[in-house]
Amino acid sequence: MSIFTPTNQVRLTNVAIVRIKKTGKRFEIACYKNKVMSWRNNTEKDIDEVLQTHTVFVNVSKGQTAKNQDLIKAFATDNPTEVCKQILAKGELQVSEKERSVHLESMFRDIATIVTDMCVNPDTKRPYTVTVIERAMKEDIHYSVNPTRNTKQQALQVIKLLKEKININRAEMRLRFFLPGKDGKKIKEKLQPMLKTVESEEFSSALEMVCLVDPGSYRQIFDIVSKETRGKGKVEVMNLKDIEESEEMF
Repeated sequence: MSIFTPTNQVRLTNVAIVRIKKTGKRFEIACYKNKVMSWRNNTEKDIDEVLQTHTVFVNVSKGQTAKNQDLIKAFATDNPTEVCKQILAKGELQVSEKERSVHLESMFRDIATIVTDMCVNPDTKRPYTVTVIERAMKEDIHYSVNPTRNTKQQALQVIKLLKEKININRAEMRLRFFLPGKDGKKIKEKLQPMLKTVESEEFSSALEMVCLVDPGSYRQIFDIVSKETRGKGKVEVMNLKDIEESEEMF
């Protein structure tokens, strides 16, 4: 005797579920564990490595799939892969409390590590330890990790908040400039507001400078040099942060 299985039911086990509610209905997708955040952080770009199946469910655990007309109403398409991508981007990852806690703790430490790599104490020009940054995040700014945002974005937010509480600045970036022709000095004047320190300056057929700048100014500096020299000028990154040599050796 054959057993009838409804065609709109698919059984899956050992999955990570991402859920979203739209137009009054619930939609779920079945993903591989540990892959959802990799997709959201752009470290995983192959959708097939993230999705267990290109199927949209109303209930993964019961294997109930969503109807096409419901997908069109909620997502303006019934293309399952496109709907899955929308759910991946905006849906809520369903995890146990223990898994959530471990994941948030890992993200918290990753954020503190990024802040440590990007910043120094401006008085000593030495980086803070990860432990000091973690303590400041907990005790001084009471930072709560957002599991849906990537750690780099959150680290930049943390730096802004920490500046109000402790003596911390973005580490300076050391750049070498090559500004050819007679306009080198004129271009330098446009760059001047973004140059923290000019360490060396030489002019022959081109103006060559080594300067310290705020990393946040790099894109603007690069665009000015490229535009003003019509692509003939160069900006080279000598090192990403200026810290005391003794600390680098340590």
